[in-house]
Amino acid sequence: MKIRIYGRVQGVGLRNRIKKFCVGNDIKGCVKNCSDGSVLVVLDDKNVNELVEWLEKSPGFSKVKEMKIEKGGEKNQGNFEVRKDSNYFIDKVKAFFSLVFPKKKMENVPRHVAIIPDGNRRWAKKRGMIGFKGHEKAGEMNSLISLFNEARKLGVKYISFWGFSTENWKRDKEENEKLFNVFLKGIKAFGKYAHENKIRFRHVGRKDRLSKEVVEALIKLENETKEYHDYNIQLCLDYGGRDEIIRAVNKLLVTRAKSVNEDQFSRALDTKDLPEIDLIIRTSGEKRLSGFMPYQGVYAELVFIKKHFPDFSKKDIRKALKEFSKRSRRFGGELD
Repeated sequence: MKIRIYGRVQGVGLRNRIKKFCVGNDIKGCVKNCSDGSVLVVLDDKNVNELVEWLEKSPGFSKVKEMKIEKGGEKNQGNFEVRKDSNYFIDKVKAFFSLVFPKKKMENVPRHVAIIPDGNRRWAKKRGMIGFKGHEKAGEMNSLISLFNEARKLGVKYISFWGFSTENWKRDKEENEKLFNVFLKGIKAFGKYAHENKIRFRHVGRKDRLSKEVVEALIKLENETKEYHDYNIQLCLDYGGRDEIIRAVNKLLVTRAKSVNEDQFSRALDTKDLPEIDLIIRTSGEKRLSGFMPYQGVYAELVFIKKHFPDFSKKDIRKALKEFSKRSRRFGGELD
């Protein structure tokens, strides 16, 4: 189990107090400071309640404001230990600055964020590599998980990620085959992360032109995660905005309805169970949406980042969300 503790918890000796409590109560595990100013404890589930009750008293000079408890920590080895960052000096400096300059909670966080990950081939060519190497770099699961975790930590509930457009079929056939191998590998690897963190996965786009192996992997992961609700990640694969709208119209024509309202039309789209997009982020400096979710993103805020996607980090997504939080959204209403 994991207990994440928020409040005045770094730079006040809390980790050592937690260690003393756990050693005294024969609790095995570890404790460490996190970059967001919280403290993370990993321990066996049978010991969670007694540690939580003790932490609620804000031991020492700490001030515990909130605790989040969830499954999925690394296995505990041996006795209880305090894990420090890099070395003693760096660890103490970070703890000090976290205490003196605590990070403020971001207000006005977008519920649904969409990412257009552009610039993979340009990233590779800039480094003298073949274009496909950029796709490989962009598809590294550790980097993607870092982005997903950061967005979730900041309060985002839905992330839609455009992996392959309907127009991308025009590209070199061999490159596309390699790219779909990257997708297949990533979908399978993502499954473990999704279950450990209770993330719902959805595919947005067409399935009729994808390989049987890819379709089976997508459907399997969709079915396995359909009971999760707290955090949602959508992979847009063989997706195009115009294509989706045409397919929705054809679905409605079959019903022979005499008229259709916005709600009925929305239910015919691939995103029928998703909220409208609040923020669209596009990397690599291109300032266009290329037909990405024109119906769902009609009131989305836009942030364009110059970095190619393989260099896009959790700091960049935090920066984009911070930019969003400063904007005033009126949805066609009057000015303040």
